[in-house]
Amino acid sequence: MHRDDTPKTGRTGLERRSLLKGLGLGAAGAAAVAVTLRATPAEVEESQPERVKSRYRETEHVKRFYALNRL
Repeated sequence: MHRDDTPKTGRTGLERRSLLKGLGLGAAGAAAVAVTLRATPAEVEESQPERVKSRYRETEHVKRFYALNRL
């Protein structure tokens, strides 16, 4: 014969839900802070000639790449 000494008030389910909700909100808050801290833009210093120089060159390698991807 087994006797259960815990009172059956029905509050354990609510307490468990509150705990799980608190853990979920805490994790979401920590993730939001991490993303905010990480999302700062990087500043790169470029000289004026670097800003105006052309960067894209249509070489044979590039032409071959586009030709193969048209399929």
